[in-house]
Amino acid sequence: MEKVCLIGAGSTKYGKLEDSIIDIALQASVDAIESAGIEPKEIQAGYISNVFGIADKQVHLGPVIMSNLGIPEVPSLSIESACGSGSVSFREAYANVAAGFYDAVLATGVEKVTHTGTEWTTTYFSYCSDFFYEGGAGASFPGLFASMARAYLAEFKATEEDLAMVAVKNHDNGLLNPKAHLRKKITIDDVMKSAVVASPLKLYDCCPFSDGASAVIICSEKFAKAHTKNYVEVIGSGRGGSPAALQGRDHITTIPSTVIAAQAAYKMAGITAKDIDFAEVHDCFTIAELVDTEDLGFFEKGKAAQAVREGRTKLNADISINPSGGLKSKGHPIGATGIGQVVEVFDQLTGKAGERTVKDAKIGLTHNFGATGASCAVHIFKSV
Repeated sequence: MEKVCLIGAGSTKYGKLEDSIIDIALQASVDAIESAGIEPKEIQAGYISNVFGIADKQVHLGPVIMSNLGIPEVPSLSIESACGSGSVSFREAYANVAAGFYDAVLATGVEKVTHTGTEWTTTYFSYCSDFFYEGGAGASFPGLFASMARAYLAEFKATEEDLAMVAVKNHDNGLLNPKAHLRKKITIDDVMKSAVVASPLKLYDCCPFSDGASAVIICSEKFAKAHTKNYVEVIGSGRGGSPAALQGRDHITTIPSTVIAAQAAYKMAGITAKDIDFAEVHDCFTIAELVDTEDLGFFEKGKAAQAVREGRTKLNADISINPSGGLKSKGHPIGATGIGQVVEVFDQLTGKAGERTVKDAKIGLTHNFGATGASCAVHIFKSV
């Protein structure tokens, strides 16, 4: 296998955006290309992650993006894996470069949904579940994650205030991110008094619907060295799956796909969870961050709530979790989320993260899953 590297990254702001899905995808893609210091003609393939392009009247995004970049002859692949689409797209791009098929590729994630309204957007999201058993029976994602939260609180020594602390921490980080959707400082009291969405989850336990796009340039080590000295190496990649519906799982306080993907990534990288300096994890709801950090091996099962309570996951604490603000504050444009996590890692490891910089960080991890974790990808990165 070829060594795989990142040499460029770009992103729009996340939030409610007025531009079209193609416009924001191009903005992020051009940012990544310029960040890499290359020309579009050097890109040999494009990997585009998107879930609900139909909501903005544009599917088959790849050729449209490639054409607008002036490289219509470059092959592209559009990838959908619910909320995990970005990480799966990145994995496909990584695998093709590692296999030697391409020297340099573009991976862009994009979503435009806020214009459809809450009712339709929630409906679109429900299509990502096991619709026969869940979405079609009235189980929304807040309801499904609320079931996970209720089980977690009952099984372990955790409280609703612990969930609130996750939200407060991620909002604190998001305040330092100029591209975050929700740049708003909140308190535990704010979370506890916010409207109940699906008990025990409240409004501030939930990530927002967001528009946005993110992009990265992935290449071989030889290509990276020929173009820059400031690049990042991809040292681990893993994917895993879980039963699509929660009812099919032995336990709902763990996500099997995360465990499988993490173990594969750690094995490839030749490291353990203890070697990770910071991680961008899939915190679509506050309970998800607790479950994620345990399944990724950062804390023992049932101990993540205590770690949050003790401040061990804050910026520049024991392990910085979601320095970008995470889905909770940075936002969740679902097709872009996994790529956006990679953008954050690139910025952190190349000294471009500004006030939210994780000091002396050498190794970062991204974790992104679809639906309630039916599909998952984990990637590990190292500065050079």
